[in-house]
Amino acid sequence: MSEPSVNLKHVFPAIDLRGGNVVRLYQGDYDRQTTYGDDPVSQARQFADAGAAWLHVVDLDGARSGEPTHRDVIANICAATPMKVEVGGGVRNEATIDALLEAGVTRVVVGTAALRDWAWFEQLAQRDDYAHRLVLGLDARDGRVATDGWEQTSETTAVELAQRVNGWRLAAIVYTDIATDGTLAGPNIDATADMCAATDVPIVASGGVGELKHLEALKPLPIQGAIVGRALYDGKFTLTQAIEVFET
Repeated sequence: MSEPSVNLKHVFPAIDLRGGNVVRLYQGDYDRQTTYGDDPVSQARQFADAGAAWLHVVDLDGARSGEPTHRDVIANICAATPMKVEVGGGVRNEATIDALLEAGVTRVVVGTAALRDWAWFEQLAQRDDYAHRLVLGLDARDGRVATDGWEQTSETTAVELAQRVNGWRLAAIVYTDIATDGTLAGPNIDATADMCAATDVPIVASGGVGELKHLEALKPLPIQGAIVGRALYDGKFTLTQAIEVFET
């Protein structure tokens, strides 16, 4: 399977799903939601038409409840566009991983379940059929990993976990700095650089991109990509502009 390399960075436009709608949360707070549309498939087509090669999808209902609720929507997105799609939110077992892969998803993000049962996640990562299909989702608040839709914070740091997976056949680590997510205030460059230094697993940065200069600041890092959400929906810049700045 073709995967992005650190030499060819990608913008990952984001679609966060809640109740079938396209939404964004401010700093992961479910009570601070902005709804941007009710047609995720149409939104995905717009991103594809703008030149996106990858799409990042989060099932927010699944992240909170542990039960994915948007599989049909995700399957429709995969069928409607040529983009490679990565999906997270509520992935707690192999049945869910298999269902998402069968729905056309390119790679699956595992976060909370990995932290709850690290031995289980390590066993998954060693499976040949999951090689470079799994993404470790590390969402951090003040450097410490948060789980269960960001509602619980552990004592483990994101850097410690990144070090643990060094050499694993993971597709990537999606690293989200919760303090910057949805704020448009700029990504946490230092923390992202620390993640890159901690592991040879490719890093996808998430959180805080609000201006093109933020992508320019991320670009020198040896990352695989950057997830952009609210800035696109709020019209801070276009996806075409983002791709031109970050991918060329």
